[in-house]
Amino acid sequence: MNKHNEWKNDRILAASKGENPMVMMKMKSGYAVIGDTQFLPGYCVLLPYNKVNSIEDLTMKERADYLVDMTLIGEAILTVCNPKRINYSIYGNTDAFLHAHIFPRYDWEPKERVVHPVWKYPMENWSAERYQYSEEEHGNLKESLKNALIQITHLSY
Repeated sequence: MNKHNEWKNDRILAASKGENPMVMMKMKSGYAVIGDTQFLPGYCVLLPYNKVNSIEDLTMKERADYLVDMTLIGEAILTVCNPKRINYSIYGNTDAFLHAHIFPRYDWEPKERVVHPVWKYPMENWSAERYQYSEEEHGNLKESLKNALIQITHLSY
C-alpha cells in the first residue's frame, strides 16, 4: 500500500485524526463515509467512533444511535441517488470490526443481480479501477450526500 493510502490500514483511527478522505460527516454514533467502490452510485459505510467487534459490544443507547444513523445515511442516499431501495448489512467477516454497509439498489441493475445481495456481483466490480472512488468522478456525489445528511440529521437529532 502506498503512502497515499496508509489511512486504509485503520480507517477509524484515520477518521478520528481527520485523515480519512472518504468521511462525509461525523454522526452521533460514528463516521458516515462514501464507499471505496461506486459501481452502485451512493454506496456508503458507517464506521463507529471506537473499534469494536460487533454491535453487541455497544450499549443499548449506542446500538440505537448506530442503527438510526445507518438509516439516516440510507435516507440521504434515497434523496440524492433515487434508487429503488436501500440494502443494509453488517458482517465484520473480512474487516473484523463493526461497520455497516449501506447500498442503493437500482432498477437498472441486471435482473439476475438485483434479486441477490450485492456481494454476489463479480469480483471485478469491487476491484476494477473504473468503479473505484475518485474525487474527480465522485466528488460531487460525495458533497451532495454530505449536504443531504446535514439536512436530514438537523431535522432528526
